Amino acid sequence: MSNILNIILAFLIVISFVFYLYFKTKQFRTTLPIHKKWYANRAGVSLGILLTLFGINQMIIYHTTLTYIVCMIMILFGVYASINYNKRVRHYGQYIAEEEELNKK
Repeated sequence: MSNILNIILAFLIVISFVFYLYFKTKQFRTTLPIHKKWYANRAGVSLGILLTLFGINQMIIYHTTLTYIVCMIMILFGVYASINYNKRVRHYGQYIAEEEELNKK
């Protein structure tokens, strides 16, 4: 059972890393300032999810006290980062359409 769960978590870790890279490249390629902040914070959400999933995966693989302590710190930081960046994404998301409207050519 843990082997299947480990494979699923590894797949989700790779997916979240791909989303992180995708949003970071979108951040660097856009010229609009609100879009840059929006993509940066979406990348932060992906990074928080990556940290959380990685911590859970390591807790499943290794069963030592030190691993549990370090992984709990990683999981807590990942959840905090995901929630914090998600709030920022929702905030900047309100201004995306307005910024596109102002910058039409």
